[in-house]
Amino acid sequence: MKKELIIFDMDGTLVNSSLTIANAINYVRQNLGFEPMEQAHILKHVNDPGINPAQFFYHSKRFDPDHERWFSEYYTRHHSKELVLYTGIKELLEALKEKGHKLAVATNAYRRSTLESLAHLNIDGLFDGIACYDDVLQGKPHPDMIYKLLDELNVEASEALFIGDGPRDEMAAKAANINYIMVDWGFTDHTDAVRTVDQLQEMLL
Repeated sequence: MKKELIIFDMDGTLVNSSLTIANAINYVRQNLGFEPMEQAHILKHVNDPGINPAQFFYHSKRFDPDHERWFSEYYTRHHSKELVLYTGIKELLEALKEKGHKLAVATNAYRRSTLESLAHLNIDGLFDGIACYDDVLQGKPHPDMIYKLLDELNVEASEALFIGDGPRDEMAAKAANINYIMVDWGFTDHTDAVRTVDQLQEMLL
């Protein structure tokens, strides 16, 4: 699938951030006075397009600045100890850049924690564009991030591909009318998905 622009989801696709996400959500819950949730319960629902995540995790109609601040606080303090790239991801990104592809990230994470994460993992310089939850009016499953990246990087939808690990990613790609690849080494189990980074590399190069 030879496309000019390859867009990646971050958490669960590039970065194994399961521990950090669960702990950060529970840190926000703690600050709100709520009991912690089990990590498995958080990860089961973090990509569920059928829920309002602010309501589900924080009993709020929408995310507010305190939620963002507390979530980012946890990320800033702990990303160096808890975040890791999935094996083979950095080599895949470098190989794609060598072949002349434009690379981008579309993530429902906040910009501050996204930039900190990618810099800590030493892959921030590989991306031509980064679109985050607080960069657009509506996060995934809405297509706003994809439209933003296509516009900024001057790429037609037919020349773009989105790679993610959950239904929110797939719905965003479908809404933006771009090709999509589901991977299955992240937070969600799928019956029809790419299982390894090596398999993905064979498809892309």
